[in-house]
Amino acid sequence: MDLYEYEKRLAENNGFLCVCGADEAGRGPLAGPVYAAAVSLGDVKIEGLNDSKKLTPLRREKLYSEILSKVEYTVASASVGEIDKYNVLEASQLAMRRAVDALSSKSHIDAVFVDGNIARGFTIPAVCVVNGDALCASIAAASIIAKVTRDREMVRLDEIYPGYGFAKHKGYPTKQHYEALGKLGPSPVHRVSFLRKFYERQGKQGSQHTLSSMQEIEGNKKLYLSSSRARGKLGEGVAVRHLEDRGYKLVERNFCSHVGEIDLILQKDEYVVFTEVKLRKDRSFAEAAESVDSRKIHKIRRTAEYWLMTHKTALQPRFDVVEIYDGGGLNEATEDSSGCEINHIINAF
Repeated sequence: MDLYEYEKRLAENNGFLCVCGADEAGRGPLAGPVYAAAVSLGDVKIEGLNDSKKLTPLRREKLYSEILSKVEYTVASASVGEIDKYNVLEASQLAMRRAVDALSSKSHIDAVFVDGNIARGFTIPAVCVVNGDALCASIAAASIIAKVTRDREMVRLDEIYPGYGFAKHKGYPTKQHYEALGKLGPSPVHRVSFLRKFYERQGKQGSQHTLSSMQEIEGNKKLYLSSSRARGKLGEGVAVRHLEDRGYKLVERNFCSHVGEIDLILQKDEYVVFTEVKLRKDRSFAEAAESVDSRKIHKIRRTAEYWLMTHKTALQPRFDVVEIYDGGGLNEATEDSSGCEINHIINAF
């Protein structure tokens, strides 16, 4: 049966008018996040939709571009940390719920068709469709978006963590990947819970990268993340004081939604100002604002839309970035920022 006809009948049989499809990508790899997408096709028909795994990379990319230009969609992910904490099945469900919640917040959706035989915790009615990415049009579209998005992320991670071959195998357990792990040990984006048996075998064979060394790396990763968060909070505090001295009023700090997080929300004159804060030691690597890339901007804008939906205001939205370069002059104990360079970029994007 045609994928669109199958979806139409499935919706009619369940009494749904407006539906979306959800699917995930990346449950099997040893490294990288799991991604999910939610797609509402409406009356749009896209020729050639199919399970993303059955399409060539070139065909996937073409369909990906067509889907993004014609229909409503959202993308979400669950991190490596969440995979290790909850297990990959729960993390996949989490990513799909995030994608569906984001889509239903901007479009009227009666229900979601979920690929597979498990659908947990969705805020709207969910119908499981086994082999849905090969049967149901919106699920097939979601599978393509999730797959292409995740593949692109693994190519990006390959540049950050060279030597593992992420751009080629996308984190899946290939011979090349295992050989790289034996030589290099795990990276911060490897799933520790997926590697225990491998490193236990390595330990028995006398490898230098044993389970204990992997646990040490994981501990260092957690320590790094904790330190990074603390530095982030410190930078936000410096930015708040700087802006309040210039007439801004703090409305909310670290506002979170299912889409993302905004560091600071402030008010001045006729504007509600959504502000991203970046604290850096210096400019030796890059300007701090350069780390606010297109993906980050998209998340901030979507989160701001959610805030505006849930907070009635006549103020005009604006998006700023505050760069802070401490140059060693920031006293973290007293939060004295007198030695810092602070650059407030108004209407940054």
